Amino acid sequence: QVQLVESGGGLVQTGGSLRLSCAASGRTFSSYTMAWFRQAPGKEREFVAAIQFTGVITRYADSVRGRFTISRDNAKNTVYLQMNSLKPEDTAVYYCAVDRYPGRPGVKSGVESYDYWGQGTQVTVSS
Repeated sequence: QVQLVESGGGLVQTGGSLRLSCAASGRTFSSYTMAWFRQAPGKEREFVAAIQFTGVITRYADSVRGRFTISRDNAKNTVYLQMNSLKPEDTAVYYCAVDRYPGRPGVKSGVESYDYWGQGTQVTVSS
């Protein structure tokens, strides 16, 4: 059974930083692209960033590019999201997710491309 457990969320002021972690189990983690999504109240879940199973290819939403960095440690089955220069509009519940298919060459940004999700961690950025 696949399990994803996010941690690292919290309350931070505008301009601050947070580092989210997602610990995965139940799959050969190193074979799957991993992603972060977020969902603000009243809004749809949106793509934030993803990293291919090799760790070489990454993809970011325009709204976070240059401020957020996704990385992974396959030895620890963990994916990270370093968030810098946080803004109030970054406030949301952040979820990590696993690609449906192992070894996918591309990095997908659609919700439908991911089939397991964590429980989410709240990030709140105060103005």
